Amino acid sequence: MPALGWAGVARPAPVSRGVTYALASDAQPLHRPVMLAESLQFLQVSAGSVYVDGTLGEGGHALGILQQSEPDGLVLGIDRDPRSVEASRERLGHYGNRVMLVHGNYADMRRIADQRGVAAANGILLDLGFSSRQIDLPGYGLSFQRDEPLDMRYDPVGATAADFLNTANETVLADVIFRYGEERRSRAIARAIVNGRPIATTGQLANLVARALGGRRGGRHPATRTFQALRISANQELEHLSAGLAAATELLAPGGRLVVISYHSLEDRLVKEWLDREAATCICPPELPVCVCEHQPRLRSVRRRITRPTDAEQSSNPRSRSARLRVAERI
Repeated sequence: MPALGWAGVARPAPVSRGVTYALASDAQPLHRPVMLAESLQFLQVSAGSVYVDGTLGEGGHALGILQQSEPDGLVLGIDRDPRSVEASRERLGHYGNRVMLVHGNYADMRRIADQRGVAAANGILLDLGFSSRQIDLPGYGLSFQRDEPLDMRYDPVGATAADFLNTANETVLADVIFRYGEERRSRAIARAIVNGRPIATTGQLANLVARALGGRRGGRHPATRTFQALRISANQELEHLSAGLAAATELLAPGGRLVVISYHSLEDRLVKEWLDREAATCICPPELPVCVCEHQPRLRSVRRRITRPTDAEQSSNPRSRSARLRVAERI
């Protein structure tokens, strides 16, 4: 596969540094990249190539790509969270012009790449999970582990989860909690939310859901699915995933690899359906007797089965346990 670069990029001398999980400037441990070795293997990372990390986070995967693609591999990193972009800038700054970091949405990666002179990519990575930093640090409002304002946005623009909870009607609330949280008792929760408004903090919401459902279920906090649903809704995660998969497929060079790591069934179902669709020679409805779609496959499956973290990784990094990796190659 030919190397794909962006114009005017000076290639500095190789820098060799090990992957570390040092403390960030605010004394919080950096997020540990999930399935790093597997991601690098499936991306076929090599020197002289261009990679897009569409979910940059704190730069753990990007760091691994930069190291394995020395001396001249290039990385375009994109993240919706401006705080994560700044953390990655501190971590990866010594790579100079080999790395370009952008505050933006991976759903817009085609436009972002065009604006920065990236015609195509040899590999694209999407790690759809939120980082440990976003859970552990105050200010995001993603977790019921502390009582703080109910925000849940990665990008601090637009409506917060509290705005939605305090204005949506009971039917809409129930539908969101059921669809995005796969919560069977969504209507009871929605009724409790409406009756308990206004709701301003994570603690208020967690306690309200717990009372509505009658305490813990199977060792998991009863508000877990509701928090997932509100986070997905606040950030339009599934809509952006659909757009991001389409953009990534367009941006990949022939022979380039797309690696996607998902963490729950809603994400993984979307990813699988997209990869299956783009690998198919026909996408006509099954009831049609003959093909009329003239669909041309753009991807081929590299590995039909999902890849999961090793037992060792799950033991050392429990937050990786639900991860599922899928990979496809551009035709």
